[in-house]
Amino acid sequence: MSGRIKIFNGQFIQQNRIQSGACLLIENGKIVDLPATNVDFPEAELVDAQGNYVSPGFIDIHIHGGGGADFMDGTVEGFLQIAQTHAKHGTTSMLPTTLTCEKEDLIQTLEAYQAACLSNKLGADFIGMHLEGPYFALSQRGAQDPKFIRDPNPEEYKEILSSFDFIKRWSAAPELKGAVEFGKYVTSKGVLAAIAHTDAIYEEVLEAYQHAGFTLATHFYSAMSGVTRRNAFRYAGVIESAYLLDDMDVEIIADGVHLPAPLLKLIYKIKGPQRIALITDAMRAADMPEGHSVLGSFKNGLNVIVEDGVAKLPDRTSFAGSVATADRLVQTMLNIAEVPLLETIQMITETPARIMGVSEQKGSLARGKDADVVIFNDQIEVQKTFVKGYCVYQKN
Repeated sequence: MSGRIKIFNGQFIQQNRIQSGACLLIENGKIVDLPATNVDFPEAELVDAQGNYVSPGFIDIHIHGGGGADFMDGTVEGFLQIAQTHAKHGTTSMLPTTLTCEKEDLIQTLEAYQAACLSNKLGADFIGMHLEGPYFALSQRGAQDPKFIRDPNPEEYKEILSSFDFIKRWSAAPELKGAVEFGKYVTSKGVLAAIAHTDAIYEEVLEAYQHAGFTLATHFYSAMSGVTRRNAFRYAGVIESAYLLDDMDVEIIADGVHLPAPLLKLIYKIKGPQRIALITDAMRAADMPEGHSVLGSFKNGLNVIVEDGVAKLPDRTSFAGSVATADRLVQTMLNIAEVPLLETIQMITETPARIMGVSEQKGSLARGKDADVVIFNDQIEVQKTFVKGYCVYQKN
């Protein structure tokens, strides 16, 4: 952990303004102050931001891999590689995410998380695990392995949560048998219940939202129902439900491929930056050359092709994962969705921090919070990344 640091000569991104002429004072990994002028800070390491933006670190609450590694590899080395890879792109906190898999593989990944937390000094901070599956609708499985998809099993999920207290989020389909009881239980344990890979209709979403704590839509639009017809009658799906429920949060893969510009603009117009979290949902091919890759673990993962800035199934009939990094998300929202910088940054800092319950520690440049800071230029090219006051990345 570093001692004293002063960052100056930057454009400091705060919750409601961009402030020039200020400086950021850091001591022992925490933000001490953000005075409006460049004050003295004796014995501090001086960091000249060179007129660039100084922002809260980016928070990615849904990520699977990067730099050639996937969390489902179940290795400490893989966890650390992913954390370091995404730190280069401004991510300072992340929620490692699993895929639907065999129970023994899940346990191996969870145990690897525990070990990796002890030695993660050079990458993005781990803020808990996100279990994506296996309680999904087969019809909306996407690239998830259908062999392991099933209805919620109380004995199973209670055992997992009792064994690993760092699980902070669990994504499931709310229309499944036992899903409401599942939601009630996980939320009672402080775990965020999220809607994912689902064919639910509005009435099912409403019940899950009101009575089971499902308050987040996982990778909004991807692997979820819209308007459907049953026996000639139309039903609103999860997409319409998330729009109708003002307090439901949504996360979006803002890579410019999963969601085109009109949908990014629509989501922003209806939900607003206070309800949108930008996520990478990145797999192992993030920050790697295009070509062949594997979604999930090397042991039993899915072969994919990475091209056009996205992973695809080998027959190219569907996307099979994101290769986005956090800086790309910001660039997309600015350049394609035409969202102002302050609100774009809010969607990758303050909003995800609130959703995951870490606002007291992260999400803004405020006194007492972790010194998670990213310095980037007008093109959103990351120059430096600090995690708890330690510089984990510096552009050459």
